[in-house]
Amino acid sequence: MVPSVRFSPASRSLFDEPLAIAVQGLGPRQQVTLRTSLWDEMGELFQACARYQAGDDGGLDLARCPALPGGSFSGLEPMGLLWALQPQKPFRRLVKRDVQTPFLLQLEVFEGHGEPPGRLLAQAQHERAFLRDGVRRVPVREGRIWATLFLPPGNGPFPGIIDLYGAGGGLPEYRACLLANYGFAVLALAFYGYEDLPKEMKEFHLEYFEEAVNYMLQHTQVKGPGIGLLGISKGGDLCISMASFLKGITATALINGSVANVGAVLRYKDITIPPLGVNAKHIKVNKSGIADIVDALNNPLEGPDHQSFIPLEKAECRFLFIVGQDDRNWKSEFFAVEGSKRLQAHGKEKPEIVCYPGAGHYIEPPFFPMCAASMHVLVGKPVVWGGEPKAHCEAQIDAWQQIQAFFRKHLTGKPSGTSNKL
Repeated sequence: MVPSVRFSPASRSLFDEPLAIAVQGLGPRQQVTLRTSLWDEMGELFQACARYQAGDDGGLDLARCPALPGGSFSGLEPMGLLWALQPQKPFRRLVKRDVQTPFLLQLEVFEGHGEPPGRLLAQAQHERAFLRDGVRRVPVREGRIWATLFLPPGNGPFPGIIDLYGAGGGLPEYRACLLANYGFAVLALAFYGYEDLPKEMKEFHLEYFEEAVNYMLQHTQVKGPGIGLLGISKGGDLCISMASFLKGITATALINGSVANVGAVLRYKDITIPPLGVNAKHIKVNKSGIADIVDALNNPLEGPDHQSFIPLEKAECRFLFIVGQDDRNWKSEFFAVEGSKRLQAHGKEKPEIVCYPGAGHYIEPPFFPMCAASMHVLVGKPVVWGGEPKAHCEAQIDAWQQIQAFFRKHLTGKPSGTSNKL
């Protein structure tokens, strides 16, 4: 038999779905090296490799066969060749800019465990897509807002969510798009560094975000009476501010967010919340020039910095805090615990806090490879984000389910676990 690669699903899967990988037609107990390659839209190459030994029948199923030491990972890791992908140039993070096209994953099977690998025995390609068939992508230019709305297949109305990314700016759509695949109407909202929005993170006006909330509340395809908010990093504290001051928010989920306003002045009507102070002396830079900024922010419980603490006790919504316990961007667990204390001190419901040991700052949808370090727009140099690749991957899989269950429960009234689709 000629060796061949078998994928399931065969040729195309959603990026956040598991992918079964097997090789058939090898010799009994033959040693091989498997290598995955993926090019992002900027032409950057991400690769992972693993060493395996085929079974007595010449078959190799990654769900049953552990990887041997010496590759990107070892042990029984059916999805290891995806979560272990690493950039060939340092400080690159895998992101998807155009959700309408898939990533193309290439798998090669080489003879032996040598460096460099031996003869090429088999290869195959697989598409990792973002848009489920029937999901509609609607560019939104309404009033001042720049956004993209993703609507699931069917007639609706659907539970609505506004999705915010962090200090990188622009209009990332991939998380909103993947979430819409599960029956949510999701608005990916740009708030700076895009079109005619401010070029820099200096001052934000909550009225801009209020326009987005009202757009969703009035949309015929969005199920009321309230909507959800999902934010990571800087997007997290913006979501807390929205929930604290704006009407119509029912559920707010934060991924490694801050309960203090960070990085820019926040204004709403006659209210001004200053940004949390930064002490540059607390930034540690290693020999490679990579910064560790986890201690750079001041404590929002002390001195004048308490003015930066967002009054989340004003919010009329439920909160979910997703926390990577190895977040090196800032002290996410501390922020979640202090937010919880503040809510309970004001007689509000205790938020859900889900902590993940070994997870870093960028907790993305499942199977995005962990980004250990990359450029930080505000710091102006590469920073370490924290995390251990396998634990981080497992956190992403679980957090994705937690976020969907949270929104399903609070936006539809349906208990979690009834169905993946609404």
